[in-house]
Amino acid sequence: MVATPWAPPPSPPPPPLPAPAAASHMAVTQALADALRSCGARGALSGARALHGRLVSVGLASAVFLQNTLLHAYLSCGALPDARSLLRGEINEPNVITHNIMMNGYAKLGSLSDAVELFGRMPRRDVTSWNTLMSGYFQSGQFMDALETFMSMHRSGDSLPNAFTFGCTMKSCGALGWQEVAPQLLGLLTKFGFEDDPDVATAIVDMFVRCGAVDFASKQFSQIKRPTIFCRNSMLAGYAKSYGVDHALELFESMPERDVVSWNMMVSALSQSGRAREALCMAVDMHNRGVRLDSTTYTSSLTACAKLSSLGWGKQLHAQVIRSLPHIDPYVASAMVELYAKCGCFKEARRVFSSLRDRNTVAWTVLIGGFLQYGCFSESLELFNQMRAELMTVDQFALATIISGCSNRMDMCLVRQLHSLSLKSGHTRAVVISNSLISMYAKCGNLQNAESIFTSMAERDIVSWTGMLTAYSQVGNIGKAREFFDGMSTRNVITWNAMLGAYIQHGAEEDGLKMYSAMLTEKDVIPDWVTYVTLFRGCADMGANKLGDQIIGHTVKVGLILDTSVVNAVITMYSKCGRISEARKIFEFLSRKDLVSWNAMITGYSQHGMGKQAIEIFDDMLKKGAKPDYISYVAVLSSCSHSGLVQEGKFYFDMLKRDHNVSPGLEHFSCMVDLLARAGNLIEAKNLIDEMPMKPTAEVWGALLSACKTHGNNDLAELAAKHLFDLDSPDSGGYMLLAKIYADAGKSDDSAQVRKLMRDKGIKKNPGYSWMEVKNKVHVFKAEDVSHPQVIAIREKLDELMEKIAHLGYVRTESLRSEIHHSEKLAVAFGIMNLPAWMPIHIMKNLRICGDCHTVIKLISTVTGREFVIRDAVRFHHFKGGSCSCGDYW
Repeated sequence: MVATPWAPPPSPPPPPLPAPAAASHMAVTQALADALRSCGARGALSGARALHGRLVSVGLASAVFLQNTLLHAYLSCGALPDARSLLRGEINEPNVITHNIMMNGYAKLGSLSDAVELFGRMPRRDVTSWNTLMSGYFQSGQFMDALETFMSMHRSGDSLPNAFTFGCTMKSCGALGWQEVAPQLLGLLTKFGFEDDPDVATAIVDMFVRCGAVDFASKQFSQIKRPTIFCRNSMLAGYAKSYGVDHALELFESMPERDVVSWNMMVSALSQSGRAREALCMAVDMHNRGVRLDSTTYTSSLTACAKLSSLGWGKQLHAQVIRSLPHIDPYVASAMVELYAKCGCFKEARRVFSSLRDRNTVAWTVLIGGFLQYGCFSESLELFNQMRAELMTVDQFALATIISGCSNRMDMCLVRQLHSLSLKSGHTRAVVISNSLISMYAKCGNLQNAESIFTSMAERDIVSWTGMLTAYSQVGNIGKAREFFDGMSTRNVITWNAMLGAYIQHGAEEDGLKMYSAMLTEKDVIPDWVTYVTLFRGCADMGANKLGDQIIGHTVKVGLILDTSVVNAVITMYSKCGRISEARKIFEFLSRKDLVSWNAMITGYSQHGMGKQAIEIFDDMLKKGAKPDYISYVAVLSSCSHSGLVQEGKFYFDMLKRDHNVSPGLEHFSCMVDLLARAGNLIEAKNLIDEMPMKPTAEVWGALLSACKTHGNNDLAELAAKHLFDLDSPDSGGYMLLAKIYADAGKSDDSAQVRKLMRDKGIKKNPGYSWMEVKNKVHVFKAEDVSHPQVIAIREKLDELMEKIAHLGYVRTESLRSEIHHSEKLAVAFGIMNLPAWMPIHIMKNLRICGDCHTVIKLISTVTGREFVIRDAVRFHHFKGGSCSCGDYW
């Protein structure tokens, strides 16, 4: 297919036997035509004008052939006024070639409207006329007009389409993504017999790829005997987008020859699919095979480095860019800025940015976003204001970036200023800006403004609806969130996940599971890893063992059982459901463990009071080269605390700052205070609190207070309680602990005073409740509850059990009368009644288990021979044969 729909007018054929005079005339004409073409090719306007004068002087100015050649020369030089003057003043009898040349010049020089006007005035048109107009529309991005021109041509019948006609038409169809029109065009070109033309066949494949009909494109591609590189590259793009990068790699490896476009497509596809390291290896292979890397290669490779946060690779590529490219274009520079910004090297990012001669908005936006990523909001705002000062306008993406950064600042004054700027610049009509404003107001707690912006939007996308859904779910208004969900005309997996997460996050797990069931019935929605991570979190919170196993089966069906994030969620679920051995098996099964995997397993052992096993996993993580983070140390210190491993806890507390540069936070100090205090080192624990670089929280003082009760240090307990009350914590735990300490010490007046203080402050004791799963249904029990349908039988069973353990020496004192029907005791009786004798009874509890219940359940495990696994608010207790896994250390 020719590159343009027209060509310079051909030289006239010489006469068979020219006379000497005629031969001289033809030679002059040919020489002048060649000279004009040369001027046009070189853009030599002065030479074209001189030759124009020469035409006049030798009397050839009226020759249509030379006039057309001169017209073409002027237009090739960009001299539109000269061309217009020639057409209107000297060409008295323009032919169709004249008009085609002028139309093409108009289109190429940005005067498409003049080309359209000229096309309308043409007394006669040929296929080149139509092709010229279609090409002009296509080059200017007016794809619809190009297709309409083709249809007008087909209806007029004055010209038959050629290969170029169909090529331009199919490109326009592909650009519009009109999948339903593409087969009609294929049928039409088959009718005209062009389907075997190599260029047309390539255009067919490209059209179907761009329309998203990759299956049909692949079928057409397989019928081409010798596909061109362009054709193969089109299929590479189609496979990478629709079938995955592995399909594209298979085609790439089979290609007999590849150009730089082929290589660039694969580097980009690998990078975009999350396989950044392979993308870089592909770029290296490309260089080793002698293919010259261009700006596109460097842009994709630098982006891959940014995803890996690989500063070393990035610096090598930067050096290669300087050596290889004559100048750094804005896209390569933007990728460099992104790399350095994402690696936290802001000095280098600024240096690259400052070296740019042409700073486009992409580079500005990337640099601003880089600073925001690292929490440097002031610097990003300064850059944004500098951008406004240097550029006449700020585009919607730069504005959306700074608005998103502002969302985390909770600065309503700045929020209103950015909103005003959006209104002033007219960008609020852009969906991306409105979505950012909705998110910003929602994070600042101003849902009224967020909904007002949503209501005023002329056009909304899924992000808009999901933003409002998420905003209301974050404040716990699940009903309003569901209204937005139900109001959506189309939903994708992200929307479903948002609603599912809202239910799970706010304790409505059963509604969340119903949402998942409804999601499975949606035709075009396929659950992803986020779906299953959310579901496993819900199962873990409910302690729904069997349901969790069923959902694992679903992940196998959809091929997500090997996804690291999903497996990590399964490990956490099994741990929280008391199935720590199954959690360990899944952990060992996972071939690619990330930091979350290690942390999940350490935390699981910590919750089960298995400190030595937690330390074993932690040490193994260090040996495998994984770098522990803040959460890793919270998990290992917590496991030491739950197991009384004082020396080990001190060792790891010293290690976190010394070896891994992790600044100890409140959670680490809280674990250490709990560890020391539980072990009886109350003064050491108090000294550690005094040395904390931050203000101790209620959790820290609560840990000390609890240990004071255990070890009978009433004076220190009073001090801890005073600090706890000064924090004005709404939690009733500290008050109840101090009241019990006074009661046990015989200070009933002081105990009553604490309870009065609770009443005066409006603090109520948190109601205790327990729950368990039986036959795929979750049963909930509260102390002294009479709502359960089997309550009479449950109480009778519990009384029977209490009588049995009395024979083992258990004495029910008067002070424990109120504890007879605690929720965990009711759950134990219910489990014995409804679960087979061989099955361990798993129970969840929202508060810490009390001492009496702990003693009673140990004894019940003796008289019944049953195993009980109870998860309280802090840890697991495995009761079997009269003992507990915690060793009475909780």
